[in-house]
Amino acid sequence: MQLTALLQAAQSADASVRTQAEQTLSTLQQQQYGDLCVGLSAELADASKPVDARRLAGLILKNTLDAKEDARKTALVQQWLAADEGMRKQVKLNLLATLGTQGDAGHTAALVIAKVAAIEVPRKQWPELIEALLANMGATPSSRELRQSTLEALGYTCEELGNLDDDFLSQLEVNSILTAVVQGMRKEEPEVDVRHAATVALQNALTFAHNNFSNDSERNYVMQIICEGTLADNSRIRQASWECLACIASGYYDKLPSYMQDIFSLTQRTVKGDEEDVVLQALEFWCTVAEEELERDGDGTDADSVNHNFIRAALPHLVPLLLEQLTKQEEGQEADDGVWNVAMAAGTCLALCASVAEDAVVPLVMPYVTANIQKTDGPESWRAREAATFAFGSILEGPGVDTLGQLVQSGLGFLLTALKQDPSAYVKDTTAWTIGRIFEFVHGEDAAAPLLGPGNLPQVVEALRSAIRDAPHIAEKVCYAISQLAAGFEEQGGTSPMSPYFKDIVQALLETASRPAEQAEQTRLQTQAFEAINEVVRASAADTTPMVVQLIPLVISKINETLHINAASGVDAAERQREMQGLLCGMTLVIVQKLSESEVAKGGVLQYADHIMKALLDVFACRTASVHEEAMLAVGAMTYSCGRQFSKYMHSFFPVLQRGLAHHQEWQVCQVTVGVLGDICRAVEDGILDYCDSIMQTLLTNLQSADVHRNIKPQILSAFGDIALAIGDRFEKYLQHVVPMLQSAMVMSVQQQQSGGEDAAEYNNLLRHGILEAWAGMLNGLSKDKAEQYLKPYAPSLLDFVQAIYADTEGHDDGVLKASAALLGDIASTLTAVGLLFQQKPFVQPFLQQLDRDSTTAETANWARQMIEKALRAPQAQAPQDGGNSYVHSA
Repeated sequence: MQLTALLQAAQSADASVRTQAEQTLSTLQQQQYGDLCVGLSAELADASKPVDARRLAGLILKNTLDAKEDARKTALVQQWLAADEGMRKQVKLNLLATLGTQGDAGHTAALVIAKVAAIEVPRKQWPELIEALLANMGATPSSRELRQSTLEALGYTCEELGNLDDDFLSQLEVNSILTAVVQGMRKEEPEVDVRHAATVALQNALTFAHNNFSNDSERNYVMQIICEGTLADNSRIRQASWECLACIASGYYDKLPSYMQDIFSLTQRTVKGDEEDVVLQALEFWCTVAEEELERDGDGTDADSVNHNFIRAALPHLVPLLLEQLTKQEEGQEADDGVWNVAMAAGTCLALCASVAEDAVVPLVMPYVTANIQKTDGPESWRAREAATFAFGSILEGPGVDTLGQLVQSGLGFLLTALKQDPSAYVKDTTAWTIGRIFEFVHGEDAAAPLLGPGNLPQVVEALRSAIRDAPHIAEKVCYAISQLAAGFEEQGGTSPMSPYFKDIVQALLETASRPAEQAEQTRLQTQAFEAINEVVRASAADTTPMVVQLIPLVISKINETLHINAASGVDAAERQREMQGLLCGMTLVIVQKLSESEVAKGGVLQYADHIMKALLDVFACRTASVHEEAMLAVGAMTYSCGRQFSKYMHSFFPVLQRGLAHHQEWQVCQVTVGVLGDICRAVEDGILDYCDSIMQTLLTNLQSADVHRNIKPQILSAFGDIALAIGDRFEKYLQHVVPMLQSAMVMSVQQQQSGGEDAAEYNNLLRHGILEAWAGMLNGLSKDKAEQYLKPYAPSLLDFVQAIYADTEGHDDGVLKASAALLGDIASTLTAVGLLFQQKPFVQPFLQQLDRDSTTAETANWARQMIEKALRAPQAQAPQDGGNSYVHSA
């Protein structure tokens, strides 16, 4: 079959024809990869071919180069790089030739060019790409299609390369790209599509423009062109120009001062009179500025992080502008959680302004609230009431509790009445949300005078119990309010102000979770109801423990009900079963955790332990190909409650544990399972021994596999330490495999430290923590004789590793520093004659002194110091020879 016919067959309405064509294309990719890629690129470039065939050819070609899953993406990249160089050159030539063709083909080619660039440019394998694209912009004769799709290709390429850790474009290339892009953005550009494509391209190119933005004249020109774009006749250009300004607010905040007055004038013009999509983007600019200033307020240690206080300066003018937008609600969309309109965007921006400006926002907003919250002067008056309520709710995070306290005290009663009696569902929805915000930010121990007490708590609970029976979208917000109400109370003397209402509130929430509704509404409401139950249980006091225990048979019964959902009847049924089981297992987790906080209450878990574990095992049995994450977490909680008694469940649970460890494709579930393995080791101790060979084989396989998500691997290292602690000297037979793995991980950690980057630093701290916990587990798990025999040769390299952590001043993490100090103490207390080794490491004293200054690490540092001083006083032999020291310095 010809490729064109095959591509059309793959889009056939006949399922059998379509399936056969898809299978043929898949086979071609596996067996004739080069021919297929060349054929697809030629199909895309051929203007005589049918539009639908060209479009699908481009899509398939793009999907041979990229995928969402990391492992799949890596395999596709390797497949492309391993292909014949001549084939790849032909594909690239075809793609570049496609840029000037009419229709969607040029756009599709631009996307594919960027995917190829993401693979080849970092490897210096397509050095002529940027030059070729720039040549298109100056080509004579030229066409709108060629210039538009070329600008798209430049933009997408910058986007792909901007997602990489390093810069792979030279400054000359960046200069040329910016020149071409800004040229296309000018108001003199006659083609709207070209000007729009150029403006979008600039957003992606800004990542590389740091040198250009440091040059005043270059920056001024770019800003002038962007600001002119916000006034363009075409709304897509205006919207894209505001998107550029938002990118600049995030990436070049420090360069904004000389432009903010003009930008605010443009904001007023846009917000008061432009189309919704453009207004939304203008508001997004101010949201971005506020978020940047919030971050800078919280980053007091960074001298380079200057806050220009744009939000505080603009507040008297910005707040009235935002308040004007709050009455632009879209009627009938109050039930749609995903709706995003000008009123929602303005409220979000107002909330961010309140977080930044704090008390200063209150006098600017409260007159508006007071003037509008009781309006009843016409059929549209609900808009004013809802806007006023939304404004009040939006400023509750930021201003001090004392500033808001009196306002909330006087307004809460009114809001509770509105929640029950306002004729507008929109107003009641926002009122319930605002009450929840009050409980989240103004109710609690920070308040000088308690917001809630015997005088008003009964009224509050009664109003919420009544409103939870309202429409599902209102009930969702009521559930949120109940969560925050419960979380704000602290247990005192074994009781809480919420204790008298515990039973009735939980009952109301359970009834809410069972309400029939449209499926999307039902799912959201169920989730909110169960989250509220969980929060009420977490916040419950000792005097409600019997009622918490009574929830166990109830939740087990509901889990059993889910087992009868016919998941085989379709995707929707299977998803509904999985969601419901997730919510119920999450509730089980919270109940077990709560009851495990005291030895007395723990008896309630043990009373039902067999039934809980049977229910959880039944949930696991619903799926043989994967493992339910929430059920696995609940098992982890059970290990803490049951302790060594958990051993009796191991025979039944082990196949599930093994499946979770081996099924790394769902990496979050695999990661949770590794964590639960640690919980089991701590609970059953040597009761895990019979299963260790199989567990260790799976863990070691995962560590060595490139297909396993990297976030799992540090936790596997920690698990080695847990297993060593649990089985002691019987871990000896695994050392020959584990120690080389740890050495490799240490090399990788030092290399990560040298590569820099925020993501690399975050991952490196996970890796360090896993390494440190593994060594600590082995040092403490093995007997002194075995530790001396097997681990002492590595003591010098371990000290070098800790020294490397200490030297990394940019990536310090308190948990890692604490574990590092603990490891020094373990080495000193477990191994003999290591005093000389510590004497040879002058970093140890300043390292521990640094930890003394932080309350979270001081106790561990003091203990480690005592162990080291004791080792220094002990008889000394020659310092141990390094079993693997050189890697720290050579890496």
